[in-house]
Amino acid sequence: MSRFDRALGILLLLRAGKTFSAPELARRFEVSTRTIYRDIDTLSAVGVPVYAEIGRDGGFRLVEGYFLPPVAFSVGEATSLLTGLALLHRLRARPFAPALETAAQKLLAVVPDQLREVLAQAQRIIGFEAIPHDIFHPERAEPTDTSGSTPPASGDSSAAQVITTFLQCIFDRHAVALQYHSPYRSMHDAHVVMPYGILWDRDRWYLVGRRADRGEEPRLWRADRVVSIARHARPGELPSTFDITDMLGRSWLTEAMAQWMDSAPVVIRVTCAQADRLRQDWYYGHARFEEQSDGDVVMTYGEGDQQIVFELLRWLGPGAELIAPAEWRAAFAAELRALLAPYGP
Repeated sequence: MSRFDRALGILLLLRAGKTFSAPELARRFEVSTRTIYRDIDTLSAVGVPVYAEIGRDGGFRLVEGYFLPPVAFSVGEATSLLTGLALLHRLRARPFAPALETAAQKLLAVVPDQLREVLAQAQRIIGFEAIPHDIFHPERAEPTDTSGSTPPASGDSSAAQVITTFLQCIFDRHAVALQYHSPYRSMHDAHVVMPYGILWDRDRWYLVGRRADRGEEPRLWRADRVVSIARHARPGELPSTFDITDMLGRSWLTEAMAQWMDSAPVVIRVTCAQADRLRQDWYYGHARFEEQSDGDVVMTYGEGDQQIVFELLRWLGPGAELIAPAEWRAAFAAELRALLAPYGP
């Protein structure tokens, strides 16, 4: 953070009418108290009326009545911006996390006092429920890395740094070099990627881009599975035809599902009513549905975990029949017999 940005940040904090000690400001901006005193001197030199309160609970505050030049935000505009900031605070990983607080402070600092009092309550009155657990599509546990390579960094702060770096390289028009840890492979993949955008889905961030020197459509990498990411010397690109909205509705899943069908196909015969329900699901809706002459529908999708398939069959109930893999049919029949056992012959 530059000296100017830090001084403005201090001004915005003081604009809220509170008193802040030099050590407290130093902790917030990750600098020494001596640097804070220099910043306060800078503000005073340009006419900002900062005064110091002496004593155990003293600190710096602004002279009452001082205001910044107003910016013409309507109630709706300011509320929309603060709602967006409130949503960012609820995410598992937040890009440019240190800037969130100062962004809200800047917005509140430039609206009239009566509007500021209302908007300051935004995070207290605007709620975003956490994404519920998905019982049909549980996240697989990451396999133990036996390759000797470095495992992915843990924690949401790592994913936040990944998406921050990725976004910064989009803005600066630079490629990124990343190492990716897939739970389906024993080794990390290394890629040079042309970054295009980021996508948030079901409380996860996905990086959207194209691997350099490959004539492929944009693809996704899950941010929390990136082992390392850094700016690459190669210039980046952002095609004028790219629009992240084209990937909404999880349209990217259609192509991915086609690939999974080839590697681990699952075929289930269902009724028309069951097929209609499955088509509305965020995941199964991207399967292939083929209507049969008898009125049933055959659904084909990719899944390598037997138990996940069995859970779906039990949920669907009568009318659903596992066709393939054929070798799973006996195992599922045994499960059903065990399920019926407590109810007698």
